[in-house]
Amino acid sequence: MSKRANLGKPVGRAEAAEGLNLVKLCVGAETPRDLAAWQTARAAERAARGVDPRPRHTTRMRPTREAELLAGGSLYWVFRGVIRARQVLAAIEPVDGPDGIRRYDLVLEPKLIATEPHPRRAFQGWRYLTAEDAPRDLLRGYDGPVIDLPDRLAATVAEYGVL
Repeated sequence: MSKRANLGKPVGRAEAAEGLNLVKLCVGAETPRDLAAWQTARAAERAARGVDPRPRHTTRMRPTREAELLAGGSLYWVFRGVIRARQVLAAIEPVDGPDGIRRYDLVLEPKLIATEPHPRRAFQGWRYLTAEDAPRDLLRGYDGPVIDLPDRLAATVAEYGVL
C-alpha cells in the first residue's frame, strides 16, 4: 500500500499516546509544520553547542504527576484552537533561569505526530489529558499533507468528526 493511500486514516488507539498526557497551546507557530521547522533549527543550534538536541518546552510549574507522564505520555499541541499534533515526553528536567527562578524543561522526542483534529478552548499553561480523551493519531509520522489542513478546515473537520 502506498503512503498516499493511507493518508487521513487513523491508525488506531494503539498508535496514540498511552497513559497521562499534557496539552499545551502552541504559541508562535501557526501550524505543526511551522513548529517542526522551528524545532529543527533549535536542534541544530544545540547540537552545534554540543548539548542534547531534542526539542524542549520550558514551563514554570513542575507537573506533579511526572511518573505517569513519563510512562508513555505525550505533549499534545493546540494550534489556533485545535489539537493537531503530539510529541512523546522523554524527560522533565529542572533548569535555573538567569533570573534565579527554577523552571522545568519538558524534553520531547523529535518526531511530531499528526493527530485527529480536536477542538480545544484557550487556556493558560498546560493541562493534563487522559489517554481516553486524547485524539487518535492520523499518521505514523509527520510526513503527510493531512497535517497541513487550513485552520478553519481542521476546526470544521474536528467539529463534525469527519476524520
